[in-house]
Amino acid sequence: MRNAPSTADVAAGIRRRVFEHAMRNNGGYLSQACSAAEQLAFLYNEALTLGPSIMAMIPPPFGGVPSATNADYVTGAGYNGPFAPEYDRLFIAPAHYALVAYACLIEVGRMAPEGLEMFNRDGSSVEMIGAEHSPGMEVHNGTLGIGLSTAAGLAWGRARRGEAGEVCVFMSDGEGQEGQTWEAVQAAAHHGIGNLWALMDVNRQQCDGAMDDVMQVGDIATKLRNFGAVVAEVDAHDLDALRQAKALPHEGQPLIILANSSPTHGMEFLMRRFPRLHYVRFKSAEERDEMNVAIAAELGIEPIALEDH
Repeated sequence: MRNAPSTADVAAGIRRRVFEHAMRNNGGYLSQACSAAEQLAFLYNEALTLGPSIMAMIPPPFGGVPSATNADYVTGAGYNGPFAPEYDRLFIAPAHYALVAYACLIEVGRMAPEGLEMFNRDGSSVEMIGAEHSPGMEVHNGTLGIGLSTAAGLAWGRARRGEAGEVCVFMSDGEGQEGQTWEAVQAAAHHGIGNLWALMDVNRQQCDGAMDDVMQVGDIATKLRNFGAVVAEVDAHDLDALRQAKALPHEGQPLIILANSSPTHGMEFLMRRFPRLHYVRFKSAEERDEMNVAIAAELGIEPIALEDH
């Protein structure tokens, strides 16, 4: 039995897998891997109390939507372990981080590497934009902002049942542009939902470029505190800082950790694409070759072997 990987090693593995996938598939969510690798590694490898995966290591095909005639329907939450009172529950609110989340599942031994080869293929449950049947996903978050509300409702119910497990949400800062996010924080504080916490990737980027160019959200930390949350602001790439933030007491209040991150951390070569970093697709074979060599060197690996093009 191999030794459990360190959280830093998991984060490094996430970046390598997402980079390799992007090279082989002419594009990918590289900036999300840069900003969120430590955060997802921290959640799965340390912060969450999860049972062993109860799903097939190689994800099954899409099994159809839930209905009265589809009794075998399952969500992808089983990759996070069984539902039990003592276990935590995780909601990944920004579904476009799915590629990074899948890479994390592989690194922590919850999904086989072959699962990533099924990414965005017809008939696959390994969706490009994570859905409720995708590995590690429990609900479809749809428009950003729904995840925190969903988690708050579940946490409220778990507290009323006396369950020990907490409810965690991995979020993106773009959700600060959604009114439902603020309603969820206010409601969680009002109802004393202290078994709820969130880790927000503050990379200041979104689909259409830099967040401030799309819609400014102002001082998120102050606004969250005014709405009733306990807030910590940390360097997203500092694991000790994440650990200290998670340990903050927040009885009767939700805890929200603002993880200030860089969308090019570990792949600084991507800065030539700034601020359009949401999904990196190569403009030519020559650009892909150049990026392959440059970023591989930053990651400390050999360039990815590519088919002739």
